[in-house]
Amino acid sequence: FTPIFLPICMNLGMDPVQFGIILVFNLSLGTITPPVGPILFTGCKVSGISIDDVIKTLLPFFLVIFVVLMLVTFIPAISMTIPEMMGLIK
Repeated sequence: FTPIFLPICMNLGMDPVQFGIILVFNLSLGTITPPVGPILFTGCKVSGISIDDVIKTLLPFFLVIFVVLMLVTFIPAISMTIPEMMGLIK
């Protein structure tokens, strides 16, 4: 995804660090939610717990990850403050 979307985002004025943070949150959310969710399905298979029980338990965490993703996406200062303070971003 990165080779395709990074140039597009940079042309739109997004910092590459910001793009990386958003990409990580999106990918982590995608690996733990159905219908793909390989981590969710693997964990359920190994533990012997039904997917329905796990999803009911993890629903608050899904919501938190989604809210943080939206905040980081639409308020760049949240994720860019520390890299700017460390001098990692010009």
